[in-house]
Amino acid sequence: MLSIFDKGAPPPCTQPFNLAAHVLAAGAATPDKIALSIVSPSGAERWSFARMRAAVLGTATGLLRSGLKPGDILLMRLGNTVEFPVAFLGAIAAGVVPVPTSSQLTGREVQGILDHLRPAAILHDEGVACPATDIPVLSSDVMSLWHDLEPADFAKGDPERLAYIIYTSGTSGVPRAVGHAHRAIWARQMMMDGWYGLTAADRLMHAGAFNWTYTLGTGLMDPWTMGATALIPAAGVGHDQIALLLKRHEATIFAGAPGVYRNILKSAPPPLPKLRHGLAAGEKLSEHIRQDWLAATGTPIFEAYGMSECSTFISACPGQPATGGALGRPQTGRRIALLDEAGAPVPRGTPGVIAVHRTDPGLMLGYVGAPEATAAKYAGEWFLTGDQGVMDEDDQVHYLGRADDMMNAGGYRVSPLEVEHALAGHPGITEVGATDIEVKEDVRLIAAFYTGPAEIAPEELQAWAAERLARYKQPRFYVRLDQLPRNPNGKLLRRALRDLMPPR
Repeated sequence: MLSIFDKGAPPPCTQPFNLAAHVLAAGAATPDKIALSIVSPSGAERWSFARMRAAVLGTATGLLRSGLKPGDILLMRLGNTVEFPVAFLGAIAAGVVPVPTSSQLTGREVQGILDHLRPAAILHDEGVACPATDIPVLSSDVMSLWHDLEPADFAKGDPERLAYIIYTSGTSGVPRAVGHAHRAIWARQMMMDGWYGLTAADRLMHAGAFNWTYTLGTGLMDPWTMGATALIPAAGVGHDQIALLLKRHEATIFAGAPGVYRNILKSAPPPLPKLRHGLAAGEKLSEHIRQDWLAATGTPIFEAYGMSECSTFISACPGQPATGGALGRPQTGRRIALLDEAGAPVPRGTPGVIAVHRTDPGLMLGYVGAPEATAAKYAGEWFLTGDQGVMDEDDQVHYLGRADDMMNAGGYRVSPLEVEHALAGHPGITEVGATDIEVKEDVRLIAAFYTGPAEIAPEELQAWAAERLARYKQPRFYVRLDQLPRNPNGKLLRRALRDLMPPR
């Protein structure tokens, strides 16, 4: 049996269509219901669906009056405030193409975006890096004045047209501008049951900042699409305060990156009687965190796998929990395969590259201005994620790591996640990352880098690994670090570990 999943099909996207209109439609039926609460230990700022809709459509009017036209590109250089999603949806409502970017980007990085996209305008918060430019700059100070403007009409049209652009580092390390169509939001309906278990009665808290695309989708747009309430911690709220906010604001679903769960668990969370389950994405969730969260809160965590080019499409959910360490199953309506190096589906139980069919409605239009890079991501009818996995007979997909993170030890391909999982259970290890190190030409050996309260004798770790891993999977080097290298979103940078290897 081949590693292909092809069950069900999403209904065709309605036409004409506008992404922002779709997100706000359910809330129009309950205008006084709270769409968003920005929560902190000192209180909450609340936005009803009516207020949010007025702000979005007023912002659309403000952008159009500023000279922008449908199809123009708008670079967003905004901080961690509610104006971020308002501007994002307001631009899309007007037919303008927003480019949300992290406030942590440097001026040099932003200059690269300007050179590449040449946006028609920049929406800028003071204090967020942005180089001097001849491109028109719209100050965020005027945005609050736009909220009360006469609402614009939704600019509806072909769901295949460009709606927004996001940047991703990709497997090459070169930032790519990922262009998404308006239909991308339509595809997220497959996530509602396939991952979230989300209903209009839910109160979903996302731990991320407003200006993170994971928060923008899972934390805001998806709850609003269902008519549910979104809860977002205010800027400055620490991970050690989130559990209290979950309890105080009666969150029923919690979403965050695995590292957030790890930080919350450092102090015992209070009872969370309203919480049904958690959601995790962004990097592989360790079984250690999953079990500790279950023990502390009595609730499971459902994991999802996706990427900037296609959001999430493999996941566990309340109706179909994952077993045996799997990520979950492809969502009903998706067509997913695991491919060999020739682009052919591999047998079930055989490692392969996770791939998405090119007809998936959530798949990107392409990398903007980079047709060759776009074409390189396809093998015939399949879009290649660059991640390795195994599909079992029950359609579950087990994640093996990035194709470029896969280690080669003595001719064997080894997943760093397998090594990390084996070592993470050691009582002296807090976090662990594994990679392979070139010790001489054409010879690579596995090294494990860990954090913990004290140095652990290599002999002790060698004995621990020997009980849990085949010989060829066992690290030959162990290095204690004060912290593991991570990107701004908390993802482990395995390739950066190689630079931290002490001289031998």
